[in-house]
Amino acid sequence: QVQLVESGGGSVQPGGSLRLSCAASQSISRIPMMSWYRQAPGNQRELVAYITSGGNINYAESVKGRFTISADNADNTVYLHMNSLKPEDTAVYYCRALLNLRIYWGQGTQVTVSS
Repeated sequence: QVQLVESGGGSVQPGGSLRLSCAASQSISRIPMMSWYRQAPGNQRELVAYITSGGNINYAESVKGRFTISADNADNTVYLHMNSLKPEDTAVYYCRALLNLRIYWGQGTQVTVSS
């Protein structure tokens, strides 16, 4: 079992930056894949970025060049650095872990981009 706790959301103006954190209850080096998803009102939850225990990284086209996912094994935390934020990035952001063919979700953190 894995517990995930997200933090770092908030309100920011267009062009601003935020860093989201996802703290895991166990060593993330043992979790094959950690991901960030987001869900805007009326939309389906969508993949933003993922990082594997082997270091592979991938991003949704809509965030490439603006968002960076990283992992700190010492703190068992995965980060999502978000730059050049746009109003369309407004959503609840969720952390997800895939371990032993089971999926675990955090509670989500709200990101609002508005002038």
